[in-house]
Amino acid sequence: MKQLNRLLITLGLMATAATAAAHTGHGAHAESGFVSGLLHPMLGLDHLLAMAAIGFWSVRQTASMKDSTPLFVIGGTVLGAGIAWGGLSLPGVETGIGLSVMLAGILIATMARLPTAVGGSLAGAFMVFHGFAHGTEMPAGAALVAYLAGFSMATLAITFVGRGLGALLMKTDSRAGRVVGATLAGVGSYLVAG
Repeated sequence: MKQLNRLLITLGLMATAATAAAHTGHGAHAESGFVSGLLHPMLGLDHLLAMAAIGFWSVRQTASMKDSTPLFVIGGTVLGAGIAWGGLSLPGVETGIGLSVMLAGILIATMARLPTAVGGSLAGAFMVFHGFAHGTEMPAGAALVAYLAGFSMATLAITFVGRGLGALLMKTDSRAGRVVGATLAGVGSYLVAG
């Protein structure tokens, strides 16, 4: 429990520091791309909710799925960014992002347990859309590797925060988790419709 608390505090401090840095203007941060990459997933509500939801959902999965979730999340995100940087198109990106929030919410609300291959493929597929958006929104002149490192770190941090919240709520009545899932599904439906 102490390690979970330390992790949540550390991630909270990272998010606070990154948010403060977002208002520093241009200069070295914009040129390196690291801060831009770090902030992109944290400042987009759709990205934030989807990544946290996948982490939240992973808590109730098998040990192998829970342990593999960060790899599926990063793998999908990097693949999506690579598709964008390779000049390829991905139709329905915004719809895919909204659907990822909605479907992750449904998985949480229904307490669905999926085999690792199915759950991992689904998480990775969700994240391809998010990664594509990260890739297409890389600022001009940003260093690709620095930007990639930034959004990868933020993606993992958000996923682990979601996992931490899921672990805390798992100790309570399951209705709390179902409410979180239903709320996420509603927000995702709104994103898809909008």
